[in-house]
Amino acid sequence: MNTENAALMERVLYEVKRVVVGQDRFLERVMVALLAQGHLLVEGVPGLAKTLTVKTLANTINGSFKRIQFTPDLVPADLIGTRIFNQKTSDFSTSLGPVFANLLLADEINRAPAKVQSALLEVMQERQVTIAGVSHSVPKPFVVMATQNPIETEGTYPLPEAQVDRFMMKVLVDYPTSDEEFVIVQRVTGERLDLTPVATLEDLQALQAQCQQVYVDPALIRYAVKLVAATREPSDIGLAEFKKFITYGASPRGTIGLVEGARALALMRGRQYVLSEDMTDLVHDVLRHRLVLSFEALSEGVTADAIISKVMSKIAPPVKLMRSADEQLKAA
Repeated sequence: MNTENAALMERVLYEVKRVVVGQDRFLERVMVALLAQGHLLVEGVPGLAKTLTVKTLANTINGSFKRIQFTPDLVPADLIGTRIFNQKTSDFSTSLGPVFANLLLADEINRAPAKVQSALLEVMQERQVTIAGVSHSVPKPFVVMATQNPIETEGTYPLPEAQVDRFMMKVLVDYPTSDEEFVIVQRVTGERLDLTPVATLEDLQALQAQCQQVYVDPALIRYAVKLVAATREPSDIGLAEFKKFITYGASPRGTIGLVEGARALALMRGRQYVLSEDMTDLVHDVLRHRLVLSFEALSEGVTADAIISKVMSKIAPPVKLMRSADEQLKAA
């Protein structure tokens, strides 16, 4: 990795951290999603700087930011846009919705019914929306970050499995430490900080292109395949007692998410090749939302994270890895 790109990512993180206190792991996952061109589902109680983080990052990279507050009375046109009739010209014009942004925050996404949530399906997968039979591409780069509140269930609607699967990662955000909270209060009640854009969208696209060039050893891809397959058939790795807890395991998007996420994390850590720890660090975030648990799991208090941890304890990550495609050819 060239020093220019490393310095650029450091500047972006430094600028965001001038505003956002703590939440290092959450911020790292946001950057991973941005570099890997994936989407992020964030679960945490209100007031943990979820919105602030995304808005600050958008300002830092000089990108457009839109926030949609999901409510029960939303309709799909409120997200993607609609056709409007102009009486003067007797013609229809297209009014594009708030999904046309580089960073889209879907705040409390589970507050809207399934038909509204499903309006995001096409744009999250295809990076385009179709209005009246005409396709409109969203700006590049495009990342959706959706938040949901875990402490309230009244007036919420569970996300459809098809949509949940389109999120590359689900990150759990926790309370700050006492020291971090002290700094938060100081910053919020003190003088307002002015952010300086330190990167352009072209810089970010160059980093995304470089992320695609990070080398992944085939042994690591096989490791990802084994992990995901074990969530579908745990009995294959000697965990037959967990079969009753899983209705559906992770899809192939989980395997792809592990590889793409590990590439982004390796790039952030200053390498052009992926190590085992780059992938193992992301396994819970990439797979936890893809497991559909059975009633037995819910009644016995078995969580997706517990199942994933058990699977990881049974499948060891590869130790000897190639650091480039050239090394692989020489070994062959």
